[in-house]
Amino acid sequence: MDPGFAAIGRLGRGENIAGKLVFYQMEGNATYVRDTGELASDVPTETMFELFDPHLNYSTAKFTYTWDLGNGEVIQGTEPVVRYHYPVSGNYTLRLQVGVNFNKSAAPITDVYSMDVQVLDAIKNIELKGPPDFEVSQNASLAVHVDGSPPMWVCWRFLPNCVPDAAGGCTLTMLYENTLRLNHTFNSAGVHCLDITVRNDISKLQSSFSIYVKRNNTHMFFILACAAILVATFSFIMVIACRPRRQNKREITASSNALFLKNDESEGQSTILFKFSNEKKEEKEPLLVQYGTQYSS
Repeated sequence: MDPGFAAIGRLGRGENIAGKLVFYQMEGNATYVRDTGELASDVPTETMFELFDPHLNYSTAKFTYTWDLGNGEVIQGTEPVVRYHYPVSGNYTLRLQVGVNFNKSAAPITDVYSMDVQVLDAIKNIELKGPPDFEVSQNASLAVHVDGSPPMWVCWRFLPNCVPDAAGGCTLTMLYENTLRLNHTFNSAGVHCLDITVRNDISKLQSSFSIYVKRNNTHMFFILACAAILVATFSFIMVIACRPRRQNKREITASSNALFLKNDESEGQSTILFKFSNEKKEEKEPLLVQYGTQYSS
């Protein structure tokens, strides 16, 4: 059965009058057939009543149409088509009253068709909100805001290095509001991509966002600090181990005395005698004592 017949609501007295309501919406150069009762808001809409008359019983009849859009607007005419748009999303009941007049003497036949219409906002924008910086191994909280009418189906996935994964799938989430909140932990530094596709009953939009993830500076600082401590400790040990042992000059002076003697048998040569003592004295003894023959004139 043609799905357009689902648009038929109630028939009035004319049991032989059959038809259907078909909705068309034009966006740019594209025309969409809306036969399930969902329309996009603020989009030019054309609704047509298609008469089902295989035996041409109404070939000579004249028709009148009264369209009640359910938002307070009523349009009358003799053509089975009406052009309008719903500026605001919401739920409406569209009623069409069809009048059939076979001749001037007979009273016109009136039938009423009705259909519940759900007007939705098309998905026109996807915005990603999150912290200014992303780091490796830290739980990141992101918010995806969608301009469109829920309910919406959201398919999302993260791609390391923005490399497409044809074999990998996506996470499908049903969204009953305009904001989707995601928690994700990045395992590597570099550029990552968030691929996301959002659709509702009247529109679909796909977008991709690049996210730069840097290394965790806290871990790097800890590693550098530990390395600096190890280097300083090793250097200190090497300095202590390699430093030459030097004796204090004051200790040498205090612990030794030199005695100079002149030997008579050495033809005027002097002999230096070193006398070592461990005793420390406050009074200083003369360092040079000469022994020899004194001559008097």
